[in-house]
Amino acid sequence: MERFAPDFPSDLLYHVEHQVWARVDAPDLVTVGITALGIRLSGEVYMCRAKPVGTAVEQGRSIGVVELAKSIVSVKAPLSGTVVEANAALAQRPELVHRDPYGDGWIARLRPAALEAERAALVSGPAVLAAMAGHARLYRIEMDHA
Repeated sequence: MERFAPDFPSDLLYHVEHQVWARVDAPDLVTVGITALGIRLSGEVYMCRAKPVGTAVEQGRSIGVVELAKSIVSVKAPLSGTVVEANAALAQRPELVHRDPYGDGWIARLRPAALEAERAALVSGPAVLAAMAGHARLYRIEMDHA
């Protein structure tokens, strides 16, 4: 089994199945991106493109796409809402998704449509490590607990 040292900031909400995260920046603004484990599972990202500003997205449905070495994969939205900003820096520097997944490598910002109702489908706090470790084991990766 491979080993992986996790990085899951405790202030984020995680959709474990889709390996995406959400950070509530304000009641009407949420930043979303791909988790460190999701990046580890997918490989190097060569292109990342969010849906255009103004697009309505649903929780668990596509908020954008990433191009990997051998495939193009849909990035799923951790929450429903309307895209209010796409990370323009990723057009020129898609490696930011790898280098800083919870900072400069964010994918999009949303105006959430049902934050409180959909929060129940997301994991946060102390439950994150156990949930992510279980998901990692599906891919034969053992997480180191930092």
